[in-house]
Amino acid sequence: DTLEAGENYPGWAKGDYPTRRDAEMGEAAGELFVAEEEGEIIGTMMLREEQERNARSAPWQLPLEEQEEIRACLEEQDEQLTIYTFAVRPDCRGGGVGRALLEYAEKWAKSQGKRALRLDVHEINTPAIKLYESCGFRYIATVDLGYGAYGLKWFRLYEKLL
Repeated sequence: DTLEAGENYPGWAKGDYPTRRDAEMGEAAGELFVAEEEGEIIGTMMLREEQERNARSAPWQLPLEEQEEIRACLEEQDEQLTIYTFAVRPDCRGGGVGRALLEYAEKWAKSQGKRALRLDVHEINTPAIKLYESCGFRYIATVDLGYGAYGLKWFRLYEKLL
């Protein structure tokens, strides 16, 4: 409701994405993480090995060993986690919740033996971009992830080596 009523930096559409079903599927897969305060969810993210198809060929910092393309893609995914559906409750923005979620993502990824964290962000989402850059994520490229039908064409890719 807040995004519909004001500035919608991530470009999300109520009823399309993210939905309760997305959260339920993430929870069932063990990919959903939340930040809570006094029993209330104040932030959320998903961490998964899978990347958006159009982001896979980006010039990532984490080098791949020379192998056949499919095997290299699978091994690369084994070495990294991608952050999806990163959100902070609007009334909690600016309070360190996003930074805490990213710090947790880094600790979790390291505990899983990962070597990098990756994410994509809609190019107009300047608050998120500032947060990611201030937390050590490095800009990699801008790509079309195929969401033009939703008015979301260009996404900035970021990576943080662990």
